Amino acid sequence: MNNEFKILVVDDEKNIVDVVKAYLEKDGFEVVTASDGEAALNIFNNEDIYLIVLDLMMPKITGEEVCNRIRATSSVPIIMLTAKADEDERIEGISIGADDYLTKPFSARELVVRVRALLRRAYRDVAPMADILSFSKGDLEVNIKKMVVKKQGKAVSLTTNEFKVLTILLANPGQVFSREQLVEKAFGMDYEGFDRTVDTYIKNIRHKIEDNPKEPTYITTVYGMGYKFIPS
Repeated sequence: MNNEFKILVVDDEKNIVDVVKAYLEKDGFEVVTASDGEAALNIFNNEDIYLIVLDLMMPKITGEEVCNRIRATSSVPIIMLTAKADEDERIEGISIGADDYLTKPFSARELVVRVRALLRRAYRDVAPMADILSFSKGDLEVNIKKMVVKKQGKAVSLTTNEFKVLTILLANPGQVFSREQLVEKAFGMDYEGFDRTVDTYIKNIRHKIEDNPKEPTYITTVYGMGYKFIPS
């Protein structure tokens, strides 16, 4: 299964790239690499990347800026690397869209474990779907591989968690999911959030994909039961 996932490793320290690449390939992943932010964006825009391991301190374009640009159009999982152990630095990384964080020096084995866990959470239950789904004559388009959502031809930015919730609904059109079921399917039984957090995700998704979020046509509420996706 791992060889279905192409991972982009971005770091200007060749020894780190070589070690990370070797460990990931040993675990069965396909790996592409970049030594600066500009090259990373070029690869991401032209290849099907499922997860990014991204260093913060990068030449040409910083890791923060790379993350910001990718998050403007995609919810692809991102693990950030940094030489700084400062709490504010970690918080900043998460706030701009990173899904996980590792401080240098780090264990390559731990990184592989985190990659596997993040991929499981991000792509749970989406494999059976087509690569690109289109609704209402192209009004809404979802690229599953690239984790890109477009509304009327323009990319909208969903967080990784919002994308997970959306893909669970997309994979099961017309099926009603309770909050508890969405939490279990999207995030797993060990998720530390609350059921009501799903309401926030749904609200955010509606604001991004619905013509009128107060009268949604794609994600509807089944009162007393939960939510369902209505394809059209």
